[in-house]
Amino acid sequence: MTATGYSGRRSAAERDAITIEIGYALVSGFVVALAVIGVVIAGPLLAFDPPRAVVSALKVTGVSLAAVAFVVRVATVLWKFHDRRPGASQPSQPGRTRPDS
Repeated sequence: MTATGYSGRRSAAERDAITIEIGYALVSGFVVALAVIGVVIAGPLLAFDPPRAVVSALKVTGVSLAAVAFVVRVATVLWKFHDRRPGASQPSQPGRTRPDS
C-alpha cells in the first residue's frame, strides 16, 4: 500500500466511473465554453452592429474567456469527483460523521 492507503489496483467499476466522469467533465466544459462564446461574442453581434475593431476584440476576449471557463469547469468537476471517491474522507466507523464521535 502507498502512503494514501491505496494499493494501486482499481476495479472495473472504478475505471468505468473515472472514464464516465472524465467524459462528463469534457462535455460540460465544452457546453460552458459555448455558453461563454454565445454571451460574449454572439450576443453583442446580434444585438448591435459594432465596428470591425470591436468585433475582433470580442472574438479574442470570447475565445480567451471560453478557454479559461473550459479548463476551470473540467478541473472543478474532476476535483469534486476525486473528493467524493469512496475512502477519500469517510468516517472511520459507519454512522459516525464527526471526528470526535
